[in-house]
Amino acid sequence: MKKIQILGTGCAKCEKLAQQTKKAADSAGLQYELEKVTDIQQILSFGVMLTPALVVDGQVKLSGSVPSAEEIAKLLQ
Repeated sequence: MKKIQILGTGCAKCEKLAQQTKKAADSAGLQYELEKVTDIQQILSFGVMLTPALVVDGQVKLSGSVPSAEEIAKLLQ
């Protein structure tokens, strides 16, 4: 099971990234757990300076943008 984390303060872009990521993971048929991380200290502990960010299994895959569901699907593989 993949652990997917969305790092962000809850802004519109963060919500959009969460929706796109859920869509990508569902369409790929992945078993996953989606967590939204809003605590600034926890976000900084990943070394992320720009939100929203996508973390998969502890690895930061992207930060500061909201790609399409298709692009996110590639990052989840």
